[in-house]
Amino acid sequence: MAQQRLTRPQSDALIADPQGGLPRLLEIMARLRDPETGCPWDIAQDFASIAPYTIEEAYEVTDAIERKAWDELEGELGDLLLQTVYHAQMGAEAGLFSFDSVTAGISDKMIARHPHVFGDASRDKTPEQQTADWEAIKAAERGPAGVLDGVALGLPALTRAVKLQNRAARVGFDWPSTTGVLDKILEESRELVEARDIMGPEEQAEEFGDLIFVMANLARHLNIDPEEALRAANQKFTRRFGRIEQLLAEAGKTPAQSDLAEMDTLWDRAKAEERE
Repeated sequence: MAQQRLTRPQSDALIADPQGGLPRLLEIMARLRDPETGCPWDIAQDFASIAPYTIEEAYEVTDAIERKAWDELEGELGDLLLQTVYHAQMGAEAGLFSFDSVTAGISDKMIARHPHVFGDASRDKTPEQQTADWEAIKAAERGPAGVLDGVALGLPALTRAVKLQNRAARVGFDWPSTTGVLDKILEESRELVEARDIMGPEEQAEEFGDLIFVMANLARHLNIDPEEALRAANQKFTRRFGRIEQLLAEAGKTPAQSDLAEMDTLWDRAKAEERE
């Protein structure tokens, strides 16, 4: 499945063409991975070594969107596109797939999953109905499988927890309201306290995981994205602790020269200032 290689003059001309578009990027990657003339670092990479960069670039796209940094988003999307090109080049070299087969596959999938746009199915449905149809089509594509099969292991843990819970909920394994979830949170909290007091590190970690899992379930019932909520909490903590550092600096001190009582008082001041 390797891409048909250009002659060196053709390759040089395409790479030098600022209007070369996607073919130019594909050729750049092919040249970087050339076993004789490419970049030693790029040649040494494989799917596993590049995967962390792919995840990082996806998060950087998300970060730019959340910050409304539209001047940065274009570049971050380019970085993310490069990751697809990188994996496709390695796939072509291994005879597994090519960039063309990747794009053909996703195009076919989008057409199949949107019969109301590319077929004769009705478009007169709510977004919720469309989502249900999408999931039904995905389930049919997977064929006979367990309810939880196919939820990617590499997802962020909170996101994967919600997806697993959504799958289970579709077959009726779910609390009917938040009351049951809140009761379970109290139960798991008590078990974590017990583990802290009389159990070892492994049991404590297990009970802590159970509590986080139920918290993710509560977020799902409240239509809250737990990843987004935690990111917002991280930002709030960073902002308020930065204010503590600023106030301490005005007094000629650093956090290391302060104590918990003083910093807690300054934390309350930072919170009050945000409400003004």
